Amino acid sequence: MPGSAGRSGGAKPGRRTRRRRGRRLTTVDETSAGGLVVDAERRCAALIGRLDRHGKLLWSLPKGHIEDGETTEQTAVREVKEETGISATVLSPLGTIDYWFVADRRRVHKTVHHFLLEAYGGELSDEDVEVTEVAWVPLHELDTRLAYADERKLVRKARELFHETAAADEAAD
Repeated sequence: MPGSAGRSGGAKPGRRTRRRRGRRLTTVDETSAGGLVVDAERRCAALIGRLDRHGKLLWSLPKGHIEDGETTEQTAVREVKEETGISATVLSPLGTIDYWFVADRRRVHKTVHHFLLEAYGGELSDEDVEVTEVAWVPLHELDTRLAYADERKLVRKARELFHETAAADEAAD
């Protein structure tokens, strides 16, 4: 096509390509933990909202970096408290999500360990500088509110755990 560079032939003579040879991104691994914190009585979950680079508010599960000496469970409890203001205890593991992104001239492989947590105190707070908003969201709205498909999948797994627990409780009665 006139005026456009072909995909098979590379750049036209005299044009510079955007690829810079010899400059490779450093690849790093990062590990975080967090999860789905629920208030069972209110049938809600605490979510955090962050602005993306386009200014759109994206809702997600609270999570953050593991500090030296912490277990993933301890990190999940700490990050939930820091990002939402809610004190919670870990009920069970939900799963692990991993993904890639580029930031600060680095290619990052991020692994996030998620847990199902139960709220027992605290008040919602968006004081964490990384968080734009926090909200209690009804459990039935999580599929439409959460921005990321992998997190929606974890919420479905949590629902299965709730149903198993409810069935076990009924059987015990």
